[in-house]
Amino acid sequence: MGDEPRKLRYVDIGINLTDPVFRGLYHGTQRHENDFEDVLQRALDVGCEKFMITGSDLNESEHAVEIAKAYPGVCYATVGVHPCSAKHFDTHPGGPSALLSALNDLAKKAKESGEVVAFGEIGLDYDRLFLTPKDQQLKYFEAQLELAVEVQLPLFLHSRAASEDFERLLGAKLPQLPKKGLVHSFTGTLEEMERLVKLGLDVGVNGCSMKTDENIEVVRQIPLAHLQIETDGPWCEMRPSHASAKFLKDVQPLPKAVKKEKWSKGHMVKGRNEPVSIPHVAYAIAQIKGITVEEVCEAAWNNSMKMFGLGTGQLN
Repeated sequence: MGDEPRKLRYVDIGINLTDPVFRGLYHGTQRHENDFEDVLQRALDVGCEKFMITGSDLNESEHAVEIAKAYPGVCYATVGVHPCSAKHFDTHPGGPSALLSALNDLAKKAKESGEVVAFGEIGLDYDRLFLTPKDQQLKYFEAQLELAVEVQLPLFLHSRAASEDFERLLGAKLPQLPKKGLVHSFTGTLEEMERLVKLGLDVGVNGCSMKTDENIEVVRQIPLAHLQIETDGPWCEMRPSHASAKFLKDVQPLPKAVKKEKWSKGHMVKGRNEPVSIPHVAYAIAQIKGITVEEVCEAAWNNSMKMFGLGTGQLN
């Protein structure tokens, strides 16, 4: 292998760097020192050159934009309200229109200054209706799609157990979005993936996308022209119990992970997925598809640049 992995470059299109665990804070308690810079540096060292930080409500979107401002050309942000948080629209001071207006302002301003590259994370999640009921999810997914069209940002999408409504609402709006968008952390069926690709959308693959044998078959069939890769850290780590494990036999090991209580500089934290693991995602996809990891990386990089710009000026 030698220095081969160093030549590969990655975009982590879905990374939750606003999560306090990347600052050593777990459930409101500081368990170890803030190692945010180390997390970024570890990823940069393995060729992860760009990061798209997910916004899942107004506060997180604002935080994602702040991080993008602090790391220009490296970090970028998405702006939107996740379906599981869609009930926030009705409890927001000033009501739904005030929250939509705040999202609109943030997206417009930060798109112009280069920090925001996508509208999301928006979509539908019928697995977790206890967090936000279906009627609110549908209403505010549609409202945010209209905002995305107005601001002209590609979509960063979430879909769980809701494919029919999800595709119906998207079908009405996608013709007005030249860059279309991406369904991230994809765990749906082969047929669902094929329909999304037909709509012109890309598919984001991470550890959660390769848990089961059925997932593996779907990943095998994702066209390279519609593939992007992500870690979704601190979630979606690749585990030895997952179906993907058999495709990681020869991959370079990650830095040592220790329990958060035993953390010391240079270590990962057990159970906290990081962007440094993105080569493992690419490697597993390559093995599943029977192609080289270079092919996977080049396709994913080009697809991310084409859709999200990421400093190339393609978006504006």
